[in-house]
Amino acid sequence: MLYLDNAATTPVRREVLEAMTPYLTRAFGNPSSHHTVGEASAEALADARARTARVLGVRTHEVVFTSGGTEADNLAVKGIAIAAALARGARHIVTLSIEHEAILASVAYLQRVHGFEATLVPVDGYGRADPDAVAAAIRDDTALVAVGYANNEVGTVQDVASLAEACRARGVPLHLDAVQAAGWLPLAGTGASAIAVAGHKVGAPKGTGALAVAGRVPVEPLLHGGGQERGRRSGTQDVAGATGLAVALELAEREREEDAAAVAPLRDAFIAQVLTRVPNARLTGDPVHRLPATASFTFAGTSGEAVLLELERRGVVSSSGSACAAGADEPSHVLLAMGIDRESAQTSVRFTFPHGLRHSLDPVADAVVASVAAVGR
Repeated sequence: MLYLDNAATTPVRREVLEAMTPYLTRAFGNPSSHHTVGEASAEALADARARTARVLGVRTHEVVFTSGGTEADNLAVKGIAIAAALARGARHIVTLSIEHEAILASVAYLQRVHGFEATLVPVDGYGRADPDAVAAAIRDDTALVAVGYANNEVGTVQDVASLAEACRARGVPLHLDAVQAAGWLPLAGTGASAIAVAGHKVGAPKGTGALAVAGRVPVEPLLHGGGQERGRRSGTQDVAGATGLAVALELAEREREEDAAAVAPLRDAFIAQVLTRVPNARLTGDPVHRLPATASFTFAGTSGEAVLLELERRGVVSSSGSACAAGADEPSHVLLAMGIDRESAQTSVRFTFPHGLRHSLDPVADAVVASVAAVGR
């Protein structure tokens, strides 16, 4: 079985599991406990925080460990926005129409419960936003701009440098959802005020993640209790998870340039084969500004779910888009926002390749051709 749904999740790396094991067994202390067992865990947590901070290019105390990307996005969007509303009455937020549900649902919550207004900036047919349009959407009462570094469904990469400059010029924090970007794009030096990552996209366990927030940006906590994580996220910390996240991020960053350089040409050859051999295939997402490991298509005249079943029968596991929207009857909001019609959007199939891929994807292209032919009408 060839697993090509790595944007949904990845297997835990051996190095990560080995680094975590001591904190799941003998070194099990609560890092808040004031005895030798707890202090050993506190030292391990501090080490994981420092290592995570180095990868993200931030100061150690700016890292907040979370249960994953969704919580990190929620803490950034709600926490920064509510803090801005309390401090200066700012109740406006800017985001993109194609964002992950963790951002869009958080924005909807702010609108419904806290009286925020929101501007959803449209994207072009490739899923890319015009930085000038984002800049134009910023108002005097804008609390936050929240943008995905790279889209989780089509792999389009945004012009983060220009977005960060636009936000900096207006004095508005930029939150960057880098969950899909980790391991493929640089995480340090983005210019963002906040950045979210999830461990299970880079070889750490599910349920691990982090949010880095610049020290100058106030954050209202969403979880209240013992005041852990400098009061920003109460609850006993998962020392093993934090350690695994740090190791996974370090490994992904160390291998990032070599991986991207090796995988991108294999992806491009695969895309070319599919577009050449399948008459009704259409590439979705930006053909240039895209993640090295993502190839997504629509296949007019088919059912995306039927193609996926045929592919799995032929030994290829892929997906129709975001795993967070699995089971939804509605077509992808990302594809609709890109101007793709509803019928075509329901034929989408996404292939996301693993780190370390070095072999030809010709057999996958053969499986795609056969699967689409089998279910076409």
